[in-house]
Amino acid sequence: MSIADLLLMEMNTIEKLNQKKMDIIKALLKELESEFNTTKKFLNLVPVDKFDWAPHEKSMKLKSLASHIAELPCWISLAINTDGLDFATAPYEEKKVSSNTDLITILEESYSSGKTDLEHASEATFDEQWILRNGDQILGDMTRYEMIRIAFSQTTHHRAQLGVYLRLLDIPIPGSYGPSADDPKF
Repeated sequence: MSIADLLLMEMNTIEKLNQKKMDIIKALLKELESEFNTTKKFLNLVPVDKFDWAPHEKSMKLKSLASHIAELPCWISLAINTDGLDFATAPYEEKKVSSNTDLITILEESYSSGKTDLEHASEATFDEQWILRNGDQILGDMTRYEMIRIAFSQTTHHRAQLGVYLRLLDIPIPGSYGPSADDPKF
């Protein structure tokens, strides 16, 4: 086998690896868009006059839950662009929200940020360490990729909570991954 043949084999291997890398990012982008569209349907239904309502004294207020859901896509940017988050030095501050338009604006900005950073991400960095902490207390020691997945999981989790809130307020629930009792379209 000649050196040219070996180089050609190496180039083909690199091309296949690059294609594989792009497939993961492509899949994440597709999922992000789907979650964005579903989340937008839910946030449009949040009743402003019930922003201070919660189903239980231990539950988040509706406005806090909705604004948190709206900002979750930018956690992808956090995972890609930082080595972690320390709540002791960067305490959580809830976004100011007074309308559904505010919620949708936060969601759209967060989605745009997460999408842009994911489009420019390198899968080669996905295995790098990412730490969530509160000072010396380690809350999570994971990879960047795991943190990206957590952003998706948190969106699904909290959106499901929002669905329960809406149901308890007798607001029809849109379908998420298929039909709902109120939205029979698949």
